[in-house]
Amino acid sequence: MSTRTLAVVSAGLSVPSSTRLLADRLADATIAALRERGVEVGLEVDLEIIELREHARDLADRLVTGFPNAALRPVLDTVAGADGLIAVTPIFSASYSGLFKTFVDVLDREALDGTPVLLGATAGTARHQLALDHAMRPLFAYLHAAVVPTAVFAASEDWGAGGATAELGARIERAGAELAAAVAARPATGPTDPFADVPDFTALLSR
Repeated sequence: MSTRTLAVVSAGLSVPSSTRLLADRLADATIAALRERGVEVGLEVDLEIIELREHARDLADRLVTGFPNAALRPVLDTVAGADGLIAVTPIFSASYSGLFKTFVDVLDREALDGTPVLLGATAGTARHQLALDHAMRPLFAYLHAAVVPTAVFAASEDWGAGGATAELGARIERAGAELAAAVAARPATGPTDPFADVPDFTALLSR
């Protein structure tokens, strides 16, 4: 059986953070949409969550040494090998955070070539939402990623007492469905079972 991998990258700096909250909601929506398509998470999909704040020093080391250390290498490999990526960053000064950009900078040049990507961003006010189209989409277009049409921005006002507002929730579900469709349409890149097509002993005897 082929296994699909969904990687989730969150560049939130605080614990808890609205960036991680949005990343989790996007992942949940994508998983739900994959299940509707008959793809079961845990059996046919592995979900990998990457908090960049935990690798801030590793990323800095990579910049100055030119090589990823033992802690960062598996993270880069996870993203490069994923069948789909959810990437969420806080918006600072009308663009993605420095931590987020550093992570993208250290990815291998062809790591996201053709990979379906769902973009998300958070900020204090809605006036920052243009950063999704003016900063994040061009960045991932440069990497030749296949960014899904719907990107999701969440301002502080989009979170109610019970979680996401109805409008934000609808955008999350639409974006998750788009990513699920893109992931399901691609051949899985994860490890495959070398004995998947080998008939069992009873089948061999009956021939």
